[in-house]
Amino acid sequence: MNLISFDALRTLHLPNVRYIKPESMYDHLDEIQQADWLLFPQYWQLNALIYGLKKRIFPSIASYRIGHDKIEMTRTFRTIVPNQHPYTLITANTPYEADKIWDTMASPFVAKIPKSSMGNGVFLIETLGQWREYLSKSDVIYVQEYLPIDRDLRIIWVGNKVVSGYWRLQSDNGFHNNISQGGQVEVALIPKEAQDLVTYVAQTLDINHAGFDIAMVGSQPYIIEINRIFGNQGIASIQSDVNTELLNYLNEQHLLSITQPIEPLNHFL
Repeated sequence: MNLISFDALRTLHLPNVRYIKPESMYDHLDEIQQADWLLFPQYWQLNALIYGLKKRIFPSIASYRIGHDKIEMTRTFRTIVPNQHPYTLITANTPYEADKIWDTMASPFVAKIPKSSMGNGVFLIETLGQWREYLSKSDVIYVQEYLPIDRDLRIIWVGNKVVSGYWRLQSDNGFHNNISQGGQVEVALIPKEAQDLVTYVAQTLDINHAGFDIAMVGSQPYIIEINRIFGNQGIASIQSDVNTELLNYLNEQHLLSITQPIEPLNHFL
């Protein structure tokens, strides 16, 4: 296969991959046209590569679009798994809506800045002062019910299967489970209920590369969010497992495309 990557770090240990800087894309259009797969393009490249050049990308377009911000995720999760996503309200940040939500949501509740990541922009709201501070930071109000947990799961999905996973224990400074925020990794059994939820969501949405954050409340799994680009600091072997499955998936899909080819469009003359 002819593979081109736009993310050197993500594909560092993949064999026979040609790296092109995203900003140099237009200097290498002939090479890009010849590629079988384009790996990890930046978000701004998608329309040009998918619709302009009719190229296959990895991760999938669904992985990009749905994983782009928390609002897109929530609207999608509420459509396909409404009972396995925390109760969420999304509104414009106006005084009326802010007062209405403060009067409606049971305390404590969680407030988030929609395009934040790695635990940044996530706040536990217990007081009116905390609520007002959050309102000063976000143009959109995004709030969720608080789930009574002290740990959550990070489950890694690549291609069409669960590749790895681990528990993230709450940090000493409270609330956040993210490793980047001081959360601790625990390697333990990943509940089947959580794996089944991840499998259903990923296959339904055509997601082929994501870290799924799952909360377990008793035996009930809740999907919190997905991360198209996820850290691998949890377990030393994760990146190797991801690379192996990524290559297996690309090869498998490439063989399918050869046996069931799609006729290319004629060039504009």
